[in-house]
Amino acid sequence: MNFYDPLETRDPVEREAHLTDRLARQVAHAKQHSPHYAQLLADVNATECASRAALSRLPLTRKRDLIELQKARPPFGGLNAVAPTRAKRVFASPGPIYELQGQETDHWRMARALYAAGFRHGDLVHNCFSYHFTPGAFIFEGGARKLGCSVFPGGTGQTEQQIQAMVDLRPAGYVGTPSFLRILVERAEEMGADISSLNKACVSGEALPGVVRQWLGERGIAVRQCYATAEIGVIAYESVPDAGLVVEEDVLVEIVRPGTGDPVADGEVGEVVVTTFNADYPLIRFATGDLSATMPGLSPCGRTNVRLRGWMGRADQTTKVKGMFVHPEQIAEIARRHPQVAKMRLVVDNPDAQDRMTLCCELGEHDAALAETLVNSLRELTKMRGGIEFFAPGGLPNDGKVIEDKRVY
Repeated sequence: MNFYDPLETRDPVEREAHLTDRLARQVAHAKQHSPHYAQLLADVNATECASRAALSRLPLTRKRDLIELQKARPPFGGLNAVAPTRAKRVFASPGPIYELQGQETDHWRMARALYAAGFRHGDLVHNCFSYHFTPGAFIFEGGARKLGCSVFPGGTGQTEQQIQAMVDLRPAGYVGTPSFLRILVERAEEMGADISSLNKACVSGEALPGVVRQWLGERGIAVRQCYATAEIGVIAYESVPDAGLVVEEDVLVEIVRPGTGDPVADGEVGEVVVTTFNADYPLIRFATGDLSATMPGLSPCGRTNVRLRGWMGRADQTTKVKGMFVHPEQIAEIARRHPQVAKMRLVVDNPDAQDRMTLCCELGEHDAALAETLVNSLRELTKMRGGIEFFAPGGLPNDGKVIEDKRVY
C-alpha cells in the first residue's frame, strides 16, 4: 500500500468540505474549553466559521506571544482545553514556552509522515532527537509506535555509542537531524562499523541540503523530511524528494502576508498559519512565524493535498532603526491605508553609516501627491522619516519580506 489511509487521495473538494465542517466545531470547542479562545473569540459565532473566508477574519495567535501569554496565565497561557493534570507529559522549549502532550499515542500526528518516508510495522527506529526538555523525540516516537514500530531512544550526542547500538540492534530507520545522521555515517565508515541496516530516514529540525540527501542516498539511505513544530506537531511532510511537502490531513493551513492575517494569492510567499483539530490543545489560526508558499498542481506520489515549498525564512522581520523598533504590522497598516499599492516592502540601509528607510511600492501609476501621502503615513506610523521608491507590478521579489535589512556594518 502506497498510502497511509484513503484520506490522502481524496478529491480536494471533498477534503475542503470536511475540513471546514470540522472547523466550525473546533471553534465552538475552543471557545467552550480554552480560556484563551473564550476571550479572544468572545464575539465570534462558531456556527458561521465554516469557510476559509470566515477563518481569515478570526484573529491570529502568534507563537512569539506565547511567552507573555503563559506568564499571564500559567502554565499554557489558557490555550489548553484540558486541565494541566490531564497531560501525559509537559515540555519546555526555548523561551521558555511550555507545551503539553495529550493521552493519545500519536498526539502530534507523525505516523503519516513516517509512513510516507517508508517506515512500516515491525521496523526498529533509531531516534536521535532530544528526549530532554523539548518534545522532539516524543513527536517521532508517538508516530512510530502508532505504526507498530519499535523505538531505540538514542537521543543526541554520544556518537560512538550510537553507532555501536546500530551495529548490535540493526535498526531499519533513523529519525533526527540530517546533519547528525551524516556525522554518524561518516564516523561509522571511519570505524569500519557496519550500519548498513539503515535504509531510510525521516529528518527535521534543520534544512536538508541536496548534497547531504545525495551523499546519504549513495550509501543506501532514502531520506525524507518533515515540517513540524512543538505546539502543532506535523504540518507537512515529504513523499517524493524535492517535490515539496504535502500538508498533513488533520490541519488547516493558510499562507498570510507577514504582519497581517490576510491570506496571500496561491504561490506567493507568506507566513504559515495553522489551525489544528486537537481537542486538548485547540490552536486556531496559530501563526508559526515561518515563511513558505503553496505549490501548483498535485504531488507526483498521488497524494492530493496542497503542497508547501518548505521553510523559506522567518516572518517576524522586526528590526531596529535609529534606536526604534519597526514592525511588519506597521508596514501592513500603511498598506491598508493605501490599497492601490499592490505590494510594499521597507528597505533599511545605512549609506555613510546613517540608517535610512525606503518604502518600496509596487504600483502601475503614481504621482507626487501619492508619494507625499505615503511619506506622511510612514512617518506617522514609525515616528521616523523615510523615502519612497516605486516599482512596476511584479517588480519586488516574491520572498515574503516586508522589512529588508540591507545595512552593512
